[in-house]
Amino acid sequence: MRADVRRARAARRATVALAIGAMACGRGGQTRVVIPPGSTMRAAAESLSNAGVVGSARLFRAYAMLRGSDRGIKAGTYLLPRNESWNSVIDALRAGKGIVQVVTIPEGYSLAQIAPLLATKLAQPEDSVTAAARDTAWIRRLDVPIPLLEGYLFPDTYTFPDGTSARAAVNAMLRRFEQVWRPEWTARLDSTGLTRHQVMTLASIVETEARLPLERPIIAAVYLNRLRDGMLLEADPTVQYARGEHVSRVFYKDLAVESPYNTYRHPGLPPGPIASPGRASIVAALYPANVPYKFFVAYPDGHHEFRNDLAGHTVAKTAARKAWDTVEAARKPAPVTPSASKSSNRDRKTKRSR
Repeated sequence: MRADVRRARAARRATVALAIGAMACGRGGQTRVVIPPGSTMRAAAESLSNAGVVGSARLFRAYAMLRGSDRGIKAGTYLLPRNESWNSVIDALRAGKGIVQVVTIPEGYSLAQIAPLLATKLAQPEDSVTAAARDTAWIRRLDVPIPLLEGYLFPDTYTFPDGTSARAAVNAMLRRFEQVWRPEWTARLDSTGLTRHQVMTLASIVETEARLPLERPIIAAVYLNRLRDGMLLEADPTVQYARGEHVSRVFYKDLAVESPYNTYRHPGLPPGPIASPGRASIVAALYPANVPYKFFVAYPDGHHEFRNDLAGHTVAKTAARKAWDTVEAARKPAPVTPSASKSSNRDRKTKRSR
């Protein structure tokens, strides 16, 4: 008799388990779920419930235990359907099916910074990323006049399935750029007198110069005013790009680098973007502020002082140098010798002519 009761209870549990296993959350679409290393099924169920993949963390965990599948789950970031059956969800967690790589490309990153980041996330060779950024089909499609898609790999957060190739990832970033670029921006090009490539080039300089969002249109206006008046742009970020490395301060000795990207030596805009600008910097390049400024100087807190003429800029530059000196002095654990300080002051360059 007792054996019959046990069999009946087991049958009921199996029936309930099958019913639960067929359950789905009911909402469509996919969502990302992060299962940290060392997570138990309890923790995984909570993450799945919070993401809307399962309706009840408690019932899902109970079902996994009934199936004997509450152990051996693989950590990772998953892209899972919200209406998937619980059987499928458990199978995915145990097999690592649906694991994706989430890559965030910050605004202002150059290809030299994007390539190692992407290569590491995708477990692909770094040179495969660089090769994909020289794809001639995309160069023709985007009407880029140089053999490199620098600046067009749009900065954003991307989700790539495991096994994604470098070329597929770069293609996704280029398609994102196409999605972001608006038809009205193309119409705006006639008013600016610039090509889209020139706008992207200017936007990349604005992106690497600006620290405060409200200054982006003003910085764009400064460079356009200088272009209009036949002045050299003298943009520090272009020198850094020409040197192939980022430094916090540009020195006079750096200005001698021979490169078409060195806007201290070559007039006009550089041949192409020096980084990937975000949407706000692209808008700033297309719709610059209506200001007469031709010079600006950076302060340690990130803001810039803008001036119309060289005399006013010289005064602002002197004040900025004092501010930088104060910050640098505070960082030094011990005072420098007078001779070393004098040499440093001679060699130091403050942004002086933008």
